Amino acid sequence: MSKVIEVRDLSKLYRLGEIGTGTISRDINRWWASVRGKEDPFTKIGETNDRSVKGNSEFVWSLKDINFDVEQGEVLGVIGKNGAGKSTLLKLLSRITAPTSGSIKVKGRIASLLEVGTGFHPDLTGRENVYLNGAIMGMRKAEVKQKFDEIVDFSGVERYIDTPVKRYSSGMYVRLAFAVAAHLEPEILIVDEVLAVGDSEFQKKCLGKMQDVSKNQGRTVLFVSHNMGAIAELCNKCMMLEHGTKRAIGDSNDIIRQYLVNAANTEAYFENKPIKEVSVKQKDNALILNVRYETETGVDMPNLGFVVTNELSVPIFASNPKFDNVQFSRNVYYKGEIQVVIDEPKLLNGTYSISLWFGDSKEDIFHAPNCLAFEVVNKGSSNDLPANVVGSIKPRCKWSFND
Repeated sequence: MSKVIEVRDLSKLYRLGEIGTGTISRDINRWWASVRGKEDPFTKIGETNDRSVKGNSEFVWSLKDINFDVEQGEVLGVIGKNGAGKSTLLKLLSRITAPTSGSIKVKGRIASLLEVGTGFHPDLTGRENVYLNGAIMGMRKAEVKQKFDEIVDFSGVERYIDTPVKRYSSGMYVRLAFAVAAHLEPEILIVDEVLAVGDSEFQKKCLGKMQDVSKNQGRTVLFVSHNMGAIAELCNKCMMLEHGTKRAIGDSNDIIRQYLVNAANTEAYFENKPIKEVSVKQKDNALILNVRYETETGVDMPNLGFVVTNELSVPIFASNPKFDNVQFSRNVYYKGEIQVVIDEPKLLNGTYSISLWFGDSKEDIFHAPNCLAFEVVNKGSSNDLPANVVGSIKPRCKWSFND
């Protein structure tokens, strides 16, 4: 297979705050450096893009010295925490913005879906936007017309196709935008986390279409998502970004496992929320979940729900007091602590996440998806098969043999 994307020493520098460098003299210094073919003087003071730490410079490297290749027909997943540089990378590949340094070589037409309404004019109808996007991609009107019915059928918005898209819901926007991007035969399809806006049924259709585009039609796909299950299912190769740098690239399952281990967080704290602190720890053969809450209005019979998922975002088990037939005394509680002991969960080695819901007898008032993570390492279990082969639970079985 031939390379369709080659990225070498790709970097992007941003200035925090206002547009420009702040003063005319600084702008002149940058211009004079570019005229002489010299390095931008402000790149020397740029800092690593860590959004959680206050820096000393107003210049940050959103991306720094990124190198990778993508082969024709390959599906590359891009993962990382918020602020890691994923969206910046896709914007550079889509030529929405220019790199500060480095080079990008692309062979073929690119179709990008980076945010809701990308490439759509709000005052034009869905029909008109389909033809507009085709023209932007360099397609003739006859080519778009040939694909038009297939696009509308896939999107499921036929009733509104002659309505201005500014009246569409965000989900309808994404439906039509993805259908256009996937069906107008680009050599390279770039999709950001925007698919999370659609409903589950449409997300499955999109994943299926991207698989068809790559496997059966030989096109290349770059896919950014926080859904590790979707990344593992769709992508044969994965790249992890961290603070604007390439942390690792390789087999999707290996990179996902590495990412989740690095992101493991056994404690979490919240400000201005009814839940103040949550933690999870392992003791002997049990998992212990602790939740501390405090509210001004009080909660009637506090109700805590949680779900444990594996590294592919597949739910393993869940519980709440009602499910386990536990009843707190009926009263209004303003603050307190809830502890849940999960006795012998029988989890195989791997990384797991916990999502929490908290409320009272009337409604849910707090939701924290994947707020905790923990790793299970069973010592002395060398005969265990890996979790991605047999699942995540090791059942307790009683065996008997008769001759």
